[in-house]
Order: sequence, then C-alpha cells, then structure tokens
Amino acid sequence: MTEYVPMTRDAYNRRKAEVDRLEHEEIPQIAEKIAHARSEGDLSENAEYHAQREAMGLLQARINQMKSDLARASIVDPDKLPKDQVAFGATVVVKDLDYDDEEEFTLVGKGDEDYDSGKYLITSPVGQGLLGKKVGDRVEIEVPKGTLRFEILSIRHEG
Repeated sequence: MTEYVPMTRDAYNRRKAEVDRLEHEEIPQIAEKIAHARSEGDLSENAEYHAQREAMGLLQARINQMKSDLARASIVDPDKLPKDQVAFGATVVVKDLDYDDEEEFTLVGKGDEDYDSGKYLITSPVGQGLLGKKVGDRVEIEVPKGTLRFEILSIRHEG
C-alpha cells in the first residue's frame, strides 16, 4: 500500500527545487572531490577518498528519499478544507488538561515539520489525534511517553 505524503503546493515546489539543487550542485562538487582524491594514489589509505564516497552515498540516499516523497505527494489545497474543524495546515490552540496550560500546534506536511516551534506532521500521533476535531472537543492521544489529554480552544486557518 502506498502511503501518501500530504503537502502544500508551495512545500512540493520547495522540495523539488532542493532535489534539483542537490543533484546539480552538490553531487558534482562531491564527484569532483572524489576524482581529486582518487588522483592522489593508493585508495586503501586515502581517508579523503573514503570520506567523500560516504558523503556521496548519504547525499544520494537523501535525494532518493525526497524523490520518493515527491512521487507520493498528495497536494492539499488548504482553501478547500473545512474551517470549523482541525485540518491540514490548521493552527490549533489546546489546553493541556493534565498541566492546565495552553499549547499551540500547526499541522504540516513532510518537510515542513519543526517540533520545537510547534509544527507537527499531520501524520504524527498528535496530528492524527487532533484531525477532524472542533472547538470544545476533548481528545486523548496516545504517544510514546503516555497519553496526552487536550481540550480544543481555537482553530485558525492561515491563507
């Protein structure tokens, strides 16, 4: 079963541009460094050669993952989503029922997540637990550290 990767058109375009940059700028630079290191002679003891080969492999793996995400991308138009419930791209203010404080989450697609700034993947446990909920709803979300209990205080849709 193919897992779709939700993202906005803007996020898709940014990731595609990043793949192009990596393939047309970074890969040739590393290939040049490998060629230079190869010209130094004995490859068995050439640390620079081995380091650049490893860098090339890691970069290629990153490119392959990004291309896979782009191939499975499901472009979401936030303007067509319901405004009265939590949906892709929504910013949700919740009250943590265990700690009696407020938290804010923005539900984003792959590549836009930044957990330190409250941008959670829509496919994460928190994203899935909030999806479709409305102001006033109470939710319990199972996460690796236990159960989060929230009350939805507000929902904002940017754009």
